[in-house]
Amino acid sequence: MNQPDAHMLFPPPGHAKAPVVLALPTPQATTDLAEWLAPRLGPGDVLLLSGEIGAGKTHFARKLIQARLAALGRAEDVPSPTFTLVQVYDVGDTEIWHSDLYRLTSADEAVELGLTEAFDTAICLVEWPDRLGDLAPAKALGMHFSDGPEPDSRLLTLSFSDLRWGVLIDALPIERQRNV
Repeated sequence: MNQPDAHMLFPPPGHAKAPVVLALPTPQATTDLAEWLAPRLGPGDVLLLSGEIGAGKTHFARKLIQARLAALGRAEDVPSPTFTLVQVYDVGDTEIWHSDLYRLTSADEAVELGLTEAFDTAICLVEWPDRLGDLAPAKALGMHFSDGPEPDSRLLTLSFSDLRWGVLIDALPIERQRNV
């Protein structure tokens, strides 16, 4: 597995607290980050993936899911859940729920999908998490994708309150920079 080709813009090593901004210079850097994070997630981990259309949310989720499946010797097509709303993947010890809430009109629809229950029992990758309203778990890792300074580059802003995410972010094997 490749090391993520990303640069931490803030904070210095050993002091991760929200928000943290990562510069992802290429789509491969986003893939590398997803592949690095995939085996470190377990039941109850929720990633809230936000950003404009085309910002890299689905690319990140697809690569994370494919990495977990590959670890089991499996390869599956990982389509965007834009129309199905939720795609569920059995990854051995747990499930991954990949959801795209863009088309939801109320947070109650997320409950009807079973998503709020999955927050406790599965790894959940939630695109368009603003549709959750107050149902978004406080322990989640917020991941906001935005355009970077170069074509195909992205800035990834990580926000969290659960210290578990700070420890994990500190472990990222990437070059860290204080100033851009």
